[in-house]
Amino acid sequence: MKKLIFLVLTALIICSFKDEPQWTNLLDKKLSHWDNYLSFRLPTGYNGDVPKDKDGKPVPPVGLNKPGYDVFTVIEENNEPVLRISGEIYGCVISKEEYSNFHLSLRVKWGDKKWDPRKKLLKDSGILYNSIGPVGTDYWRSWMLSQEFQVMEGHMGDYWNQTNSAIDIKAFIPESIMNPVADKSQAFLPMGKGEEIPGFCLRSANYENGPEEWNTLELICFNDKSLHIVNGHVVMILRNSRYVGDGKTIPMIRGKIQLQSEAAEAFYKDIKIQNLKSLPEEYVQYFK
Repeated sequence: MKKLIFLVLTALIICSFKDEPQWTNLLDKKLSHWDNYLSFRLPTGYNGDVPKDKDGKPVPPVGLNKPGYDVFTVIEENNEPVLRISGEIYGCVISKEEYSNFHLSLRVKWGDKKWDPRKKLLKDSGILYNSIGPVGTDYWRSWMLSQEFQVMEGHMGDYWNQTNSAIDIKAFIPESIMNPVADKSQAFLPMGKGEEIPGFCLRSANYENGPEEWNTLELICFNDKSLHIVNGHVVMILRNSRYVGDGKTIPMIRGKIQLQSEAAEAFYKDIKIQNLKSLPEEYVQYFK
């Protein structure tokens, strides 16, 4: 009998380990999980138009996976690979795989360098998720249609829509020049393309660490829902991820991940992802 109980317990333990989600590391020295895209060195006062040369002719973007640029490099820190994004040229690294129903975790900190058009502004980057379609469809002509988890000084976890995306966020209603502010106590407000509220929302609070410290950012995506988490704090609750095209509203629940180069030096490490079979129980409460 004791032997039978031991075998049963052993089997249960093995099965429980099999059910545990497994993390996949997305960063190595060769950036083998990522493509990269570079658009332009954008000037201060950029107005959204295609940049032109001195003769008034449109300047083509640098393009996809072009050699000879050091915007995206992998350095080593404490025997760990670290992605350095110089920010000098607008663009992004783009995951080679598409993802849905996932938990993304990474660490980020700022470098010292800033470039036009952000030399006098806050340092900026971002995590773009559910990314689909061609690159360069946004205002800055640098990214794919997507939802943005903002990575910015003092604004870790804000939301921006990219191109013609939209989403609903638990937030306070904006008034006059004030922006909507995320808060778990509030109702979901539609924001973005086709909605009365533009596609921007402030995170619920600032949980960013000091300037030279690493920040742990987590993104939970399950079906049409997502959560922005900064250093262990849920700062935004989102659902009904979608985009508007040809007059139709289309669900937007699967896509690639982009990390932005946006005129500021940033460092990323410990980039990892795991598939989710369901929304983790600890987060279900946020959508009730």
